[in-house]
Amino acid sequence: MGGRQIHPLACVEIGAELGENIVIGPFCHIGSDVVLGDNSKVMSHVVITGATVVGKNARIYSGAVLGGPPQNNKHRGGRTMLDIGKNCIIREGVTMHRGSDDSFGTTVIGDDCIFLAYAHVAHDCIVGHSVTLSNNAMIGGHVVIGDNVIIGGGGAVHQFVRIGHHAFVGGLAALTGDLIPYGTAIGVHAWLGGLNIIGMKRSGLERSEIHIMRHAVPMLFDRTKPVRKRAIDVLAAYPQSRTVMDLISFVCKDKRRPLCTPKTGLPTGAGTED
Repeated sequence: MGGRQIHPLACVEIGAELGENIVIGPFCHIGSDVVLGDNSKVMSHVVITGATVVGKNARIYSGAVLGGPPQNNKHRGGRTMLDIGKNCIIREGVTMHRGSDDSFGTTVIGDDCIFLAYAHVAHDCIVGHSVTLSNNAMIGGHVVIGDNVIIGGGGAVHQFVRIGHHAFVGGLAALTGDLIPYGTAIGVHAWLGGLNIIGMKRSGLERSEIHIMRHAVPMLFDRTKPVRKRAIDVLAAYPQSRTVMDLISFVCKDKRRPLCTPKTGLPTGAGTED
């Protein structure tokens, strides 16, 4: 029906909502509360369980387990969700958990994301559009990730951390503080190594804005004042820059976790292109 191809060795529970042109391979288990979007392909040995919505055009590879209960001792077993956007690629062994009933209640994945083998997304995370988690990247509960973020292989993000849009977290980095938009975090524990210049260019940011950010970010972290007080000076120095306004808004918005900062003050023009 509807062009669906469901292998006879797959288990699709009664109640599951399957879109058009679905392919489900052998030994998959699709739970009764799952919604699977049009044109999605689920390879062999995939488990999708709980109240999980998968957007159209998904590609889900062998061994992925999506929609499991949160690894959160405060969760009391209430109905919570995992909501995955359209056009996502989810490779082998990836795990994503539903939200917890003492918190947001939903784990949200944006459109056009790529999760490479054995990446993990914990409960109550909000992941933006066009985000890439490389092999074995792990994000803890309640993490918020902006659009176009890349997390390198083996990168780990502490719970409640925020990562600004177009940021880059290096391979094997352990990020325990909030990472500014366009920032690059490297090291264990991760420190702010400069700006993600390549990401800024790919985002279509004007050359003049990139030049301003090369000066604004070292100014923000020059250690003469606390960062959030220094933010006022930066905003005063570049009042017309929409990118600086975006940066300062991120810095001042939430204080649950400390900011990811440089080991020492960043020199003017600091950034990385690799």
